[in-house]
Amino acid sequence: MSTRFTMLGGSLIAVLLAIPASSLSAETAPEVPQPGLTVAPGYKVTVEYTLSDDKGQQIQTNKGEAPLVYTQGKSEILSGLEKALEGMHVGEEKDVKLPPEEAYGPVQKEAFQEVPKSSIPAEAQKVGTPLSAQSPDGRTLMARVSEIKDKTVVVDLNHPLAGKTLAFHVKVLDVKKAEEKPQATPAAPQAASPQGVETGATGKTAE
Repeated sequence: MSTRFTMLGGSLIAVLLAIPASSLSAETAPEVPQPGLTVAPGYKVTVEYTLSDDKGQQIQTNKGEAPLVYTQGKSEILSGLEKALEGMHVGEEKDVKLPPEEAYGPVQKEAFQEVPKSSIPAEAQKVGTPLSAQSPDGRTLMARVSEIKDKTVVVDLNHPLAGKTLAFHVKVLDVKKAEEKPQATPAAPQAASPQGVETGATGKTAE
Protein backbone atom coordinates (compact mmCIF):
# COMPACT_ATOMS: atom_id res chain seq x y z
CA MET A 1 0.00 0.00 0.00
CA SER A 2 1.74 3.17 -1.16
CA THR A 3 -0.61 5.58 0.56
CA ARG A 4 1.07 7.93 3.02
CA PHE A 5 -0.83 8.66 6.21
CA THR A 6 -0.89 11.85 8.25
CA MET A 7 -1.74 12.24 11.90
CA LEU A 8 -5.16 13.58 12.87
CA GLY A 9 -5.73 15.79 15.88
CA GLY A 10 -8.62 15.04 18.24
CA SER A 11 -10.90 12.04 18.22
CA LEU A 12 -11.23 9.87 15.13
CA ILE A 13 -14.74 8.94 16.24
CA ALA A 14 -15.78 12.59 16.33
CA VAL A 15 -14.26 13.17 12.91
CA LEU A 16 -16.04 10.25 11.29
CA LEU A 17 -19.38 10.97 12.89
CA ALA A 18 -19.31 14.28 11.07
CA ILE A 19 -19.32 12.54 7.67
CA PRO A 20 -21.02 13.03 5.25
CA ALA A 21 -21.12 16.81 5.49
CA SER A 22 -24.55 16.80 3.86
CA SER A 23 -26.02 15.21 6.99
CA LEU A 24 -24.92 17.97 9.35
CA SER A 25 -25.89 21.59 9.12
CA ALA A 26 -25.16 24.82 10.94
CA GLU A 27 -28.84 25.62 10.67
CA THR A 28 -30.74 25.95 13.92
CA ALA A 29 -34.24 24.61 14.41
CA PRO A 30 -36.97 27.05 13.29
CA GLU A 31 -38.50 29.02 16.16
CA VAL A 32 -41.99 27.95 15.09
CA PRO A 33 -42.01 24.19 14.34
CA GLN A 34 -44.84 22.51 12.49
CA PRO A 35 -46.26 19.96 14.99
CA GLY A 36 -48.73 18.50 12.48
CA LEU A 37 -46.00 16.99 10.29
CA THR A 38 -44.36 13.63 10.85
CA VAL A 39 -41.07 12.26 9.55
CA ALA A 40 -41.69 10.87 6.07
CA PRO A 41 -39.74 10.46 2.81
CA GLY A 42 -39.01 13.79 1.16
CA TYR A 43 -39.19 15.82 4.37
CA LYS A 44 -36.28 17.75 5.89
CA VAL A 45 -35.86 16.65 9.51
CA THR A 46 -34.02 18.43 12.32
CA VAL A 47 -32.84 16.12 15.10
CA GLU A 48 -31.13 16.39 18.47
CA TYR A 49 -29.30 13.21 19.49
CA THR A 50 -27.04 11.60 22.05
CA LEU A 51 -25.01 8.56 21.00
CA SER A 52 -23.83 5.97 23.54
CA ASP A 53 -22.35 2.50 23.40
CA ASP A 54 -24.20 -0.59 24.58
CA LYS A 55 -22.81 -0.07 28.10
CA GLY A 56 -24.30 3.41 28.38
CA GLN A 57 -21.03 5.28 27.88
CA GLN A 58 -21.71 8.51 25.96
CA ILE A 59 -19.80 8.81 22.70
CA GLN A 60 -21.18 12.01 21.19
CA THR A 61 -24.07 14.45 21.51
CA ASN A 62 -25.19 17.54 19.63
CA LYS A 63 -27.21 19.01 22.51
CA GLY A 64 -26.43 22.71 22.70
CA GLU A 65 -24.76 22.57 19.29
CA ALA A 66 -25.87 22.63 15.65
CA PRO A 67 -28.60 20.00 15.19
CA LEU A 68 -28.51 17.14 12.70
CA VAL A 69 -30.44 18.14 9.56
CA TYR A 70 -31.15 15.55 6.89
CA THR A 71 -33.77 14.58 4.29
CA GLN A 72 -35.71 11.42 5.10
CA GLY A 73 -35.40 8.73 2.45
CA LYS A 74 -32.14 10.05 0.97
CA SER A 75 -29.78 7.71 2.89
CA GLU A 76 -27.99 10.67 4.46
CA ILE A 77 -27.84 9.03 7.90
CA LEU A 78 -27.47 5.48 9.21
CA SER A 79 -30.16 3.29 7.66
CA GLY A 80 -31.28 1.87 11.01
CA LEU A 81 -31.61 5.33 12.53
CA GLU A 82 -33.52 6.63 9.52
CA LYS A 83 -35.94 3.71 9.79
CA ALA A 84 -36.48 4.38 13.52
CA LEU A 85 -37.23 8.07 12.91
CA GLU A 86 -39.91 7.30 10.29
CA GLY A 87 -43.33 8.46 11.52
CA MET A 88 -42.09 10.48 14.50
CA HIS A 89 -43.57 13.93 15.05
CA VAL A 90 -42.10 17.24 16.24
CA GLY A 91 -41.22 17.12 19.93
CA GLU A 92 -41.24 13.32 20.10
CA GLU A 93 -38.29 11.53 21.70
CA LYS A 94 -37.19 7.93 21.31
CA ASP A 95 -34.45 5.53 22.37
CA VAL A 96 -33.04 3.57 19.44
CA LYS A 97 -30.63 0.63 19.65
CA LEU A 98 -28.79 -0.33 16.47
CA PRO A 99 -26.88 -3.62 16.05
CA PRO A 100 -23.66 -3.42 14.00
CA GLU A 101 -25.52 -4.56 10.85
CA GLU A 102 -27.68 -1.41 10.99
CA ALA A 103 -24.87 0.88 12.07
CA TYR A 104 -21.23 0.69 10.94
CA GLY A 105 -21.11 -2.98 10.14
CA PRO A 106 -18.94 -5.80 11.53
CA VAL A 107 -15.18 -5.53 11.87
CA GLN A 108 -13.65 -6.61 8.55
CA LYS A 109 -10.30 -8.41 8.62
CA GLU A 110 -9.40 -7.16 5.15
CA ALA A 111 -9.58 -3.58 6.46
CA PHE A 112 -6.34 -4.14 8.40
CA GLN A 113 -3.41 -3.08 6.21
CA GLU A 114 0.30 -3.45 6.90
CA VAL A 115 2.38 -0.51 5.64
CA PRO A 116 6.06 0.50 5.90
CA LYS A 117 6.95 2.61 8.91
CA SER A 118 8.07 5.30 6.48
CA SER A 119 4.40 5.76 5.52
CA ILE A 120 3.50 6.82 9.07
CA PRO A 121 4.86 9.96 10.82
CA ALA A 122 7.18 8.96 13.67
CA GLU A 123 5.08 10.80 16.26
CA ALA A 124 1.99 8.87 15.10
CA GLN A 125 3.52 5.42 15.54
CA LYS A 126 1.53 4.62 18.68
CA VAL A 127 -1.37 2.17 18.94
CA GLY A 128 -4.69 4.00 18.71
CA THR A 129 -3.40 7.10 16.91
CA PRO A 130 -5.98 8.39 14.38
CA LEU A 131 -4.70 8.80 10.83
CA SER A 132 -5.85 10.35 7.57
CA ALA A 133 -4.65 9.72 4.03
CA GLN A 134 -5.65 10.17 0.42
CA SER A 135 -5.78 7.07 -1.76
CA PRO A 136 -4.39 7.06 -5.32
CA ASP A 137 -7.93 7.49 -6.66
CA GLY A 138 -8.49 10.62 -4.57
CA ARG A 139 -10.63 9.15 -1.78
CA THR A 140 -10.06 10.26 1.81
CA LEU A 141 -9.13 7.36 4.07
CA MET A 142 -9.58 7.38 7.83
CA ALA A 143 -7.66 4.87 9.91
CA ARG A 144 -5.96 4.28 13.23
CA VAL A 145 -2.79 2.52 14.28
CA SER A 146 -3.55 -1.06 15.34
CA GLU A 147 -0.11 -2.60 15.84
CA ILE A 148 3.56 -1.62 15.64
CA LYS A 149 6.00 -4.16 14.20
CA ASP A 150 9.78 -4.05 13.60
CA LYS A 151 9.61 -2.57 10.11
CA THR A 152 5.90 -2.04 9.51
CA VAL A 153 2.76 -0.60 11.05
CA VAL A 154 -0.65 -2.25 10.93
CA VAL A 155 -3.39 0.31 10.31
CA ASP A 156 -7.07 -0.38 10.82
CA LEU A 157 -9.36 1.11 8.15
CA ASN A 158 -12.54 -0.09 9.84
CA HIS A 159 -14.83 2.62 11.21
CA PRO A 160 -13.95 2.99 14.93
CA LEU A 161 -17.55 2.04 15.77
CA ALA A 162 -17.57 -1.06 13.55
CA GLY A 163 -18.75 -4.15 15.37
CA LYS A 164 -20.46 -2.14 18.09
CA THR A 165 -24.11 -1.94 19.10
CA LEU A 166 -25.06 1.74 19.30
CA ALA A 167 -27.71 3.43 21.42
CA PHE A 168 -29.23 6.72 20.24
CA HIS A 169 -31.57 8.98 22.16
CA VAL A 170 -33.20 11.18 19.54
CA LYS A 171 -35.61 14.11 19.64
CA VAL A 172 -37.29 15.51 16.53
CA LEU A 173 -37.00 19.31 16.62
CA ASP A 174 -38.61 20.13 13.30
CA VAL A 175 -40.08 18.54 10.18
CA LYS A 176 -40.72 20.44 6.98
CA LYS A 177 -41.15 19.70 3.30
CA ALA A 178 -37.80 19.75 1.53
CA GLU A 179 -37.49 22.51 -1.04
CA GLU A 180 -37.85 21.31 -4.59
CA LYS A 181 -34.78 22.06 -6.67
CA PRO A 182 -35.19 22.97 -10.37
CA GLN A 183 -34.25 20.16 -12.69
CA ALA A 184 -30.66 20.61 -13.75
CA THR A 185 -29.33 20.26 -17.27
CA PRO A 186 -27.70 16.81 -17.66
CA ALA A 187 -23.98 16.99 -16.93
CA ALA A 188 -21.02 14.67 -16.85
CA PRO A 189 -21.17 12.15 -14.00
CA GLN A 190 -19.38 13.23 -10.82
CA ALA A 191 -17.08 11.10 -8.73
CA ALA A 192 -18.68 9.44 -5.73
CA SER A 193 -18.14 11.18 -2.39
CA PRO A 194 -15.73 9.60 0.12
CA GLN A 195 -17.11 6.94 2.42
CA GLY A 196 -18.70 8.45 5.48
CA VAL A 197 -19.70 7.38 9.19
CA GLU A 198 -23.15 8.40 8.77
CA THR A 199 -24.77 6.49 5.79
CA GLY A 200 -24.45 2.76 6.09
CA ALA A 201 -23.24 -0.42 7.59
CA THR A 202 -19.84 -0.50 5.88
CA GLY A 203 -18.31 2.76 7.02
CA LYS A 204 -21.00 5.10 5.69
CA THR A 205 -22.17 8.23 7.71
CA ALA A 206 -25.12 9.48 10.48
CA GLU A 207 -26.53 8.22 9.61
